[in-house]
Amino acid sequence: MQPNRPARPDPRADPRAAAQQAQMAASLAGAVDLAAVQARNEAAARAAAAPPPSAAAPAGAPGSAVVDVTEATFQSEVLDRSFQVPVVLDLWAEWCGPCKQLSPVLERLAAEGAGSWVLAKVDVDANPALAQGLRVQGIPAVKAVWQGQLVAEFTGAIPEQEARQFVTELVAATSGGAVPGAAEDEGEAQEPEDPRLDAAEAALDRGDLAAAEAAYQSILDTEPEHPVAGLALRQVQLFRRAEEAGPNALAEAEAAPDDIAAQTRAADFLLGTGDVDAAFSWLLDVVRRTAGEERDAARQHLVELFGIVGDEDPRVGPARRALMTALF
Repeated sequence: MQPNRPARPDPRADPRAAAQQAQMAASLAGAVDLAAVQARNEAAARAAAAPPPSAAAPAGAPGSAVVDVTEATFQSEVLDRSFQVPVVLDLWAEWCGPCKQLSPVLERLAAEGAGSWVLAKVDVDANPALAQGLRVQGIPAVKAVWQGQLVAEFTGAIPEQEARQFVTELVAATSGGAVPGAAEDEGEAQEPEDPRLDAAEAALDRGDLAAAEAAYQSILDTEPEHPVAGLALRQVQLFRRAEEAGPNALAEAEAAPDDIAAQTRAADFLLGTGDVDAAFSWLLDVVRRTAGEERDAARQHLVELFGIVGDEDPRVGPARRALMTALF
């Protein structure tokens, strides 16, 4: 299979995977209805009159980036605020050991977020009606609210890297990618061409995927944040996986629907041959019909394919929204 040369992305427009993973829709079909509170339009009106969240405000104070929430303040500090910025609920209890591991991480991330999102801490023992209304099954539980709707959640303590990815994706999806520290100056001059890319592109021109992969990897070994080599390497690796899978990948996957490795190979083959929609649909179907580790493996692979295709592609946004709906 002769691959198309991966285009050199504009460093200003390149959708850095760490900053723009997962386009979560502002209002998802099937999102949990927080019906215990007043109407969303009233909350939006109040939010418009309220001051924006501030990282400088003392933690726990109303309007700060980290706030303690009770049943009495849930409306103003969660629902109303969610019409300004996304609100992440940290549902915890004093007796919960894992909560004491996760909560400081979330508080630190909220401070780093500089008001781009709010961390709302809820003591489930002191606020049992909130816990019941939010359908808390176990703690720590983390739920993201945007414009009055629950749009994402997870249960249990997770590593800081995963927690950071969760809030980064949330902010990127609800603000069009405006993650603090991730945006680049629009007036900044485009970075010059890198002559080290020539060897990799020459290898692509002659169809030598192994040499192209080695060339891009060599660049990343000395410059891990190179604005082009990272994405190009992932593209080449996809082409190699697609070539190795071959056209039999689809039949093999259909014959073994529970084999996640076979399913990801089929998706790689479809994407490597240019059938983007089919590749996305294939893994979305796997996500919908699996659970646990298998579902997470399919989700992670699909997110990787999103990064390879790039958020500027019009097919990625709908597929991301379909993934969020399937998950939550």
